[in-house]
Amino acid sequence: MSEKSRESAASASILVWFRDDLRVADHPALAEAVRSKRPVIALYVLDDTSGLRPLGGAARWWLAGSLRALAKSLKERGASLVLRRGNAADIVAKLADEHKVSAVHWNRRYDAGAAHDDALAERLAQKNIAVRTFQATLLHEPPVLGKSGQPLSVFTPFWRTAQAKGAPRTPLSAPRKIESVSGIASDNLDDWELEPTAPDWATEMDETWTRGEIGAQQRLGEFLDEELSGYATQRDRPDLPGTSRLSPHLRFGEVSPFQVWHAAQLAAHADRGKRPRASDAEKFLSELGWREFCYHLLQRYPDIAARNIDRRFDRFPWRKDVKALDAWQKGETGYPIVDAGMRQLWRTGWMHNRVRMVVASFLVKHLLIDWRLGEQWFWDTLVDADPANNPASWQWVAGCGADAAPYFRVFNPMLQAEKFDPRDDYVRTFVPEANGAGGLFGKSYPEPIVDHRAARERALQAFASLRS
Repeated sequence: MSEKSRESAASASILVWFRDDLRVADHPALAEAVRSKRPVIALYVLDDTSGLRPLGGAARWWLAGSLRALAKSLKERGASLVLRRGNAADIVAKLADEHKVSAVHWNRRYDAGAAHDDALAERLAQKNIAVRTFQATLLHEPPVLGKSGQPLSVFTPFWRTAQAKGAPRTPLSAPRKIESVSGIASDNLDDWELEPTAPDWATEMDETWTRGEIGAQQRLGEFLDEELSGYATQRDRPDLPGTSRLSPHLRFGEVSPFQVWHAAQLAAHADRGKRPRASDAEKFLSELGWREFCYHLLQRYPDIAARNIDRRFDRFPWRKDVKALDAWQKGETGYPIVDAGMRQLWRTGWMHNRVRMVVASFLVKHLLIDWRLGEQWFWDTLVDADPANNPASWQWVAGCGADAAPYFRVFNPMLQAEKFDPRDDYVRTFVPEANGAGGLFGKSYPEPIVDHRAARERALQAFASLRS
């Protein structure tokens, strides 16, 4: 069937391929398909076969809830979500051919999957099936170039240049009605076994999070109403509810960066009488900018989770210490704020960003354990494990990233706790051995596995060796 006859056929449909954009509002690929007034096939493929990095356990748990919520939203609008498992390119091409679709739509991605998308687009073109792709995941698509015409590798000039491009587009409304193609076989989500059963380690995660687009909008609204004011000063306090906790919702595209951007600007404008509010919104949106920066790095360095951006670190003298790594993973290092963070991660699938920096610095600099082992642990245990943010942030802490922390920055866990958890409220929440304020701990709490001063000196010597 030619492309012309496909387009003219009354029954010609459009296949919308969902990936990390599990929402119906501000979904350009879906919105354009609905606007065409053609029947829609909504598809999600769980692809563990194409060589792309498979999701970790916590992210798979989140994905199950997100897909369940997306299916419900689509059903309310008259459409069904088709679930398939296998090689995504083969499945998309086969469905498109079987149902004589006129076009396939998807929102663009910027990881290693982008090359797969290009190959699939060529494959579909050979069958005279149109492919339309859309910007939905990033406010500013790569590359963001400096005055020299080269991609920017330092965050501050990157974000300044990106912002100079102007305000992002206005978010799109969710379609009210979706004409759908019926009768297409779909996998049963439960058969994918994305959620744990025996043992069910996600009990507290279930109590902590509301997965799905509605949960994302609720969290965004609560943050802007209750926590944006004071964000610039309180975001570093793990003992206070001062952060957005939007990261897993952004990771799976349950909310778009365009929605977050404009909602934050509206909130700042509405409360302009409160002097801190504008600076709070600016600081919050810079965190959205860090996410953008990480994705630009990912496109330049597709193997960012495996290779040092600064290649000098290829000869860094990492230590192999299985016992110390295990203590770090279990939250049994003898440093309360480190252990609180690691236990929060295990129980809730999330960790406060300030504490992420502390625990990452401890692994890399106190223990001299390869940052990639920490990145892999986070990848498996974070509900917001992101292919760009996770490795880029680990490389930043380790000092081997494009815009990295200096090697001599070694966080002192005790001072970090005193400054950002002054009453031990955060520590006591996740370390039950705590007996009260002032860092008093019971006999069952382990002794520090390494002395801070000695570890700092060892780290400085190891990092300084790279200069020779």
